[in-house]
Amino acid sequence: MAGVAKQNILLGVTGGISAYKSVELARLLLKAGASVRVVMTEAAGRFVSPLTFQAVTGNPVRTALFDEKHEAAMGHIELARWADRMLIAPASADFMARMAQGVANDLLSTVYLACPSPVAIAPAMNTNMWQHPAVQHNLSVLEGRGVRVLGPASGEQACGDKGFGRMLEPMEILATLKKELQSMPFASKKVLVTAGPTHEAIDPVRFIGNRSSGKMGYALARAFQEKGADVLLVSGPVSLASPPGVERIEVQTALQMYEAVFENIHAVDIFAGCAAVADYRPEHASEQKIKKSADKMDITLVRNPDILAEVAALEDGPFTLGFAAETEKLIENARAKLQAKQLDMLAANRVGEGMGFERDENSLRVIWSAGEEQLPVQDKQLLAEALVDLLANRYQANE
Repeated sequence: MAGVAKQNILLGVTGGISAYKSVELARLLLKAGASVRVVMTEAAGRFVSPLTFQAVTGNPVRTALFDEKHEAAMGHIELARWADRMLIAPASADFMARMAQGVANDLLSTVYLACPSPVAIAPAMNTNMWQHPAVQHNLSVLEGRGVRVLGPASGEQACGDKGFGRMLEPMEILATLKKELQSMPFASKKVLVTAGPTHEAIDPVRFIGNRSSGKMGYALARAFQEKGADVLLVSGPVSLASPPGVERIEVQTALQMYEAVFENIHAVDIFAGCAAVADYRPEHASEQKIKKSADKMDITLVRNPDILAEVAALEDGPFTLGFAAETEKLIENARAKLQAKQLDMLAANRVGEGMGFERDENSLRVIWSAGEEQLPVQDKQLLAEALVDLLANRYQANE
C-alpha cells in the first residue's frame, strides 16, 4: 500500500511553458507503477500536443467538455471517480483562480469539482504573478480546502526573471508523491464509519436515545481520510460538521443506520462501528403525541439488529473494528465482545461520571485476538489518529 504503484493518477495539464515537463512527469509516474490518464486545457494544447501524452501513457487524452462520444456516458464523472489522486501540473494562475472560485467552464475544472479524491497542484508562473496578492489569496483558499501545493521552485524562468514560480522538476514531484503516499496506508481503500447515537421514537416528540456526542466517530472518519482512505460516514443525529472530504449519510434510528450500512458495506475494505446504536426500540411508536394522563406508562421494547455482528459475520467481509463502552470489567467484557462477534479489533473505554461520552478527551484499550495496547487519555482527534495508525499495522498484517 506504499508509493504510487497501482495508483490511478489523473494528470491535469494547464497552459504554460512548463507543460513540457508534464510529459516527463507522466513517464515517471508510469515507470513507478501508476496508471495515468491526462486531461488538458485548450491552452495546454498550444504548448504540448495531446498526441504526445497519448503516446507516453497509452491512454486517450481528454481535452473537451462537450465531447459527444465521452459525455454521453458522463465521461467527466467517470474520470473523477477513476482517480485515486488528481495532480494538476503545471497549475497556471488562471486555473488556480478558477479552482478557488469553483468555476467549471472546461473539462479539467469540471473534473476537479467532481473529484472526491485528494488533489495536488504544482504551480508554474512568472515570479511577479506568483507574488501577486490575488494569487496568494487563491492559494490560501485552495490550501484551506485541502489542496496539496507542490512548489513552486525558485530559479531562472523562461521570461528571464528570477525568483519563485518555476514548476518543480518531475523527479521532485514524484518523490513528494511517493513520500506522501507511503504515509497514507489507506490510499485506495474504502472505509465506512458509523458515529453518534440513534434515536428510537416513542411518539413524534419523544425518543429513547443515549449520550453519545459522535465526536469520536467523526474524529475517526477524519483520521482515516487524512491517511488516504475514501470515507463514508453514516451518522446518527449530532451537531457536528462533516470532516473535509468525507461523504456523510444522516440517519435517525438503528433500522435506518442498518439499511445505510448494508447498502454500502460490500464496497468497503474497513468497517469501524463507532456509533452507539440503541439495542432496543419501542415496538410501536405513537403517531400522535402521548398525553400525560396516567401515573405509569408501559413501553414494550424489541431488539434492534446487531449491525456490528452482522458485518463481522459477512463472508469475505471488511476488516471490522468495534467499540465497547463499559462501566465495569472493561477488559473482561471487551474480550468477550471481541470473541462473541468475531471482530478483528475492538476499542474499549470506560463510561460513566466524567468519562467517555460528551467529552473532548478519552482513552482506549485496543484489543485483538493475540494482543492489546493502551492508548492514554488525550484529545479525541489525537486518539483517533493513534487508533488508525494501530489499525493500519493490524490491517497490513491481515493482508
